[in-house]
Amino acid sequence: MADFILPARRTDDIKYAVRDIVVVAEKAARAGREMLYLNIGDPNVFDFRTPPHIVEAVHQAMQANRNGYSPSSGIRPALDAIEREAERKGLRNIRDLFITTGVSEAIDLCLTALANDGDDVLTPRPGYPLYSAILSKLHVVENPYDLDEQHGWQPDPDEIAARITPRTRAIVLINPNNPTGSVCSRDVLQQILDLSVRHNLLVLADEIYDKLVLDGIGHTSIAALNPDASVITFNGLSKSYLVPGFRIGWGVVTGREQALRQYVEAVNRLLRARLCASHPMQYAIQPSLEGEQAHLPDVLKRLTRRRDITVQMLNSTPQVSCTAPRGAFYAFPSLHIDGSDDEFVRRLIEQTGVVVVPGSGFGQVAGTKHFRAVFLPDEASLTRAFQRIIDFAAVYKP
Repeated sequence: MADFILPARRTDDIKYAVRDIVVVAEKAARAGREMLYLNIGDPNVFDFRTPPHIVEAVHQAMQANRNGYSPSSGIRPALDAIEREAERKGLRNIRDLFITTGVSEAIDLCLTALANDGDDVLTPRPGYPLYSAILSKLHVVENPYDLDEQHGWQPDPDEIAARITPRTRAIVLINPNNPTGSVCSRDVLQQILDLSVRHNLLVLADEIYDKLVLDGIGHTSIAALNPDASVITFNGLSKSYLVPGFRIGWGVVTGREQALRQYVEAVNRLLRARLCASHPMQYAIQPSLEGEQAHLPDVLKRLTRRRDITVQMLNSTPQVSCTAPRGAFYAFPSLHIDGSDDEFVRRLIEQTGVVVVPGSGFGQVAGTKHFRAVFLPDEASLTRAFQRIIDFAAVYKP
């Protein structure tokens, strides 16, 4: 008899590059390097602070002993505020709303309720690695469609159409995109939604960065383009309201009631089985969505300046090129070097202390090399970090 406990095979392919790279960074820090972290999309680690009225709302809820379980889908004031917010964005035919432990739990629950072993789900490449991890756990095939770097990282609806199989169940759309910072055009969104209707596919629309869109270009929610399409729109407080540690997200289900009835009940069975999201934290939702929004113009102003520094500096060397992000706070520069981006990033961390994430952790077109950089740090820190990357890349040899 073996004297050790074997893990389940479903965990073999689960990777999360954003956190996995921290192991390399910790080793460099122990060696005495000055570290500059451009790897984690957490505004509160840097010079962004949660608006006080949001903190106060949770404090008052705790003081009022709202510390027990909530209804599985969430508390009514929060759900009502989410519904009003969805309607302001043009969503109609709302069939269900539910509050989760961050958008991450919403994604997990909705994929779990949807796909069987051997089914496939269309996911953007590059895209957020959580989708890959969940699909791997579920034994569902990840069916990637490539974003076009030469056209601002837009999805190609024709490629998506060509990749649909008899086992395809859903199209994942991350808009604004993590890791590229791209924002989908209305025309592309309409074409993707038309595909979903034609092939009876669910659209999982991850819009957690919808209020962090730069250059005044605005954001279109895909569910607003056709009230009869089957869409779940994910959103939450983490990014726009600077509370990633609150772990509050939600899903809004829209489309034809008859088409969605059985699926919605399956999602709710899972919601009931895990009891509820954090009860007191849900009291932050209504004041966030409907209270003072004064922090957002300042956040966008700072992110725009930091994005501009990122693009200017990373395009100043022949070893790197960077398509300008239009939303969120990530850039996904291309590396023009020999060797792999994994090795480049590992040695960059070890020799310079600048922590980025290799592009392979997000998926990328075969033969291309990238890294993801977070441009949340202050301007002086960003400038120092990017200068180190430029200097390192100029002499890098694998």
